[in-house]
Amino acid sequence: MKRYLALLFLIGLGFSQSGCAFLGGAAAGTLATGAGYEINNKRQMDQLEDDYKNERISRQEYESRKRQIESGSIIY
Repeated sequence: MKRYLALLFLIGLGFSQSGCAFLGGAAAGTLATGAGYEINNKRQMDQLEDDYKNERISRQEYESRKRQIESGSIIY
């Protein structure tokens, strides 16, 4: 996860150092926002899997919540 964030930071830094600082800053901001959402989705998915493995939720609840997380994610 740290490598992913470092890569996003370096890409954003490269955009911000190019000829058009505004577009670079906007791209870096967009990447950072997207990364934040994906990190949150990963945490939610990890918690969901932990809840299911420890039998705190049913299979039906697990599938329902998993679909919700997947619908709001690019990675999942």
